[in-house]
Amino acid sequence: MYNYQNQYHVEYMKAKRLILIIFILLTFTGCRNKQDTHTISVQDYPVAVMSKQTAELENIYPAIIKGQEDIEIRPRVDGFIDAIYVDEGSVVKKGQTLFKINSPVSEQSFATEQEAVNSAQAQLNTAELDVNRIRPLADKGIISPVQLKTYENAYESAQASLKQAQAALTNARATLSWTNVSSPVDGVVGTIPYRQGSLVNSTNLLTTVSNIKQAYAYFSMNEKDLMLFLKDASGNTQADKIKNLPLVTLIMADGSIYPEKGKVETISGVVDVSTGSVNFRAEFSNEQGLLRSGSSGKISMPQDIDNVFVIPQKATFEEQDKILVYKVKQDTVKQMVITAESMPGGKYYAVTGGLSDGDTIVIDGIATLHDGMRIGIQKEQSTQKTK
Repeated sequence: MYNYQNQYHVEYMKAKRLILIIFILLTFTGCRNKQDTHTISVQDYPVAVMSKQTAELENIYPAIIKGQEDIEIRPRVDGFIDAIYVDEGSVVKKGQTLFKINSPVSEQSFATEQEAVNSAQAQLNTAELDVNRIRPLADKGIISPVQLKTYENAYESAQASLKQAQAALTNARATLSWTNVSSPVDGVVGTIPYRQGSLVNSTNLLTTVSNIKQAYAYFSMNEKDLMLFLKDASGNTQADKIKNLPLVTLIMADGSIYPEKGKVETISGVVDVSTGSVNFRAEFSNEQGLLRSGSSGKISMPQDIDNVFVIPQKATFEEQDKILVYKVKQDTVKQMVITAESMPGGKYYAVTGGLSDGDTIVIDGIATLHDGMRIGIQKEQSTQKTK
């Protein structure tokens, strides 16, 4: 009897443990099913449907700024710098004296020519007296007409000698005036490498005066881009195409935008064989004097491009130098490679290949996506952004 009860107790405990194990398994399975149900839920993402439009691109070219006139100031006489009347960066007017040159040779030459004029004038006076004295005698037949003609020739020769002396004096006076070196234009004085007391001659550059009321930005474009540029520009001739070009923007060396817009004025007619490029010149008003000759910057030239899709750059990602987007098809995303060009501001792309009208792409939150993932559609947004 005792053995039977003990056996029954053992069997009872086994059954109890089995029921407990089954209960734990059922509980775990239920929790796992709940977790799986939560896992397979899809997340909503904002999307946009593609439609073609016209966009404005931005072409950037390095540029050098020059004044409307950059005049080299050189002495026209040899001598020592006696005085410097301006400083570097001074604003000067046309005709304003910049330097005084001490030129003893020019002063001596002027003095010599002055004395030559005085001598020639005295000779002329003597010859005139001789003619006036001899003419009455010739009229009375006291002396021959040949003698009178001799004195008249001497008088005419003296007149010619005086004119030559006066011309030489005029040249000497002009040379002496060159000791005052003046500015030929309104402008800004550049670097002054010489100082008072320096010996200078016509080979020495004293300074440069830049007329910067109008500033020119010089930049270049390679031959291939030039062909595309002229092809897209409206007009029959190059002159017409230049006339119809849009205004350009100057980006200054510190990255700021110059407030005045510029106009492309010329395109050189010769391709530089060493670089394969063509030079452009854009003109900017510079009434405030913000632009200085010799400074650098960048020219931003707008270009309209038709039949493209405009998408935010945050809708893309790069992989092995390729630009990709997530295209939505039947609630599933698929990676698509596109060709695109950045638009001004750096926030949008103009897509030229890889997408078609009516395609839907995810435009935000793409960092959490992967190829083949199912998503929900949050809302359709517009990517319209023209100019």
